[in-house]
Amino acid sequence: MSKKRVALREKLIESAENQMKINGLTGLRARDITKDAGCALGGLYTAFGDLDDLVLHINARTLDRLSETLAATAGDLAPKDALLAIALEYAHFAEANRPLWDALFDHKSAKDDPTPDWFKDHQRAVMSHVVTPLHALQPGLSEADLHLRARTYFSAIHGIVSISLQGRFVGLPGDHLDDEISRFVGYILAGSLESDSSVSPT
Repeated sequence: MSKKRVALREKLIESAENQMKINGLTGLRARDITKDAGCALGGLYTAFGDLDDLVLHINARTLDRLSETLAATAGDLAPKDALLAIALEYAHFAEANRPLWDALFDHKSAKDDPTPDWFKDHQRAVMSHVVTPLHALQPGLSEADLHLRARTYFSAIHGIVSISLQGRFVGLPGDHLDDEISRFVGYILAGSLESDSSVSPT
């Protein structure tokens, strides 16, 4: 890829990301993005396949920021402390980066294309921060079960955060969110996550 195209892609990503912060995912317009980036409308389709492709690159940057934040938060903490720190920081990140965080879960390709492998790498990088402490707590789990357990943990925390930030009737008030997440994680750590045995349905 030429330096000129790389520079154009970066300008378009910055422009689109800034607009997303203000107007959200649904407020993105190709003409507004290219105008702000100082290029013709066709420039977007030279640098990216389409607007969906551009959004994926914005989302990848958001995942990278989240991954860096979780890595710095967990640091060298003990596994249980790391899982709690990750859960709390995830809630803080979502609240502080709401439009970009929403786009991670709201974006759906207009063509219903499968998620590209390069984007899955960014997703896996985020999940690795959950997988690592879980593996330390449950070293006997198979690789497949370990990743399933990590997805279950992440989904549970995400559900609490998402419902609360959306103000759903079962959501938690902002001033109670950290305390309730801490209690919830404590319940989990006191139960199944400390056991190497997994319960299979009969």
